[in-house]
Amino acid sequence: MGEADETKVRLEPWGEDDFWLLRLHNSPEMTEHLGGPESEEKLTERHRRYLELPAGGMYRVVAADDGRTAGAIGFWERPWPEGTVWETGWAISPGFQGRGLAAAAARAVMGRARAAGRHRSLHAYPRLEHTASNAVCRRAGFTLRGTVAFEYPKGHPITSNDWYADLDAESPGGE
Repeated sequence: MGEADETKVRLEPWGEDDFWLLRLHNSPEMTEHLGGPESEEKLTERHRRYLELPAGGMYRVVAADDGRTAGAIGFWERPWPEGTVWETGWAISPGFQGRGLAAAAARAVMGRARAAGRHRSLHAYPRLEHTASNAVCRRAGFTLRGTVAFEYPKGHPITSNDWYADLDAESPGGE
């Protein structure tokens, strides 16, 4: 993680007690680009997946200035045409948005993915119309590769941008 990121965020491993954060982010506003709020059962399944990721990691994003939890971010494996890659995704709580924390967290998770080795690229796939997440990708140092078709959630076709970070390259700079 770069010096500028350490002054903004800390990444703390996802723990058993972090289920509250999934509930907090399960609002219509926070899930607008993700297919809408999930049932309690789906949230519980998601929490288990976060705790039991076979590769990668899930983290709470902690604002370095006041130590409060600002959101969540993680990286995990995804099959892709060129082979298995790391994928990342994040959610920053409404009260913390607009402070550059998502971009700092994305750069920090890029460092974690680089340190994990295993794959040479990290991808983010925000929906085309999700301007905030696309801006985070740009500020975090990802390169736009084009658009891709997904089903998310399953059965719901969407078009997303494919943002790419070469983990063999030097770490990106600040915002």
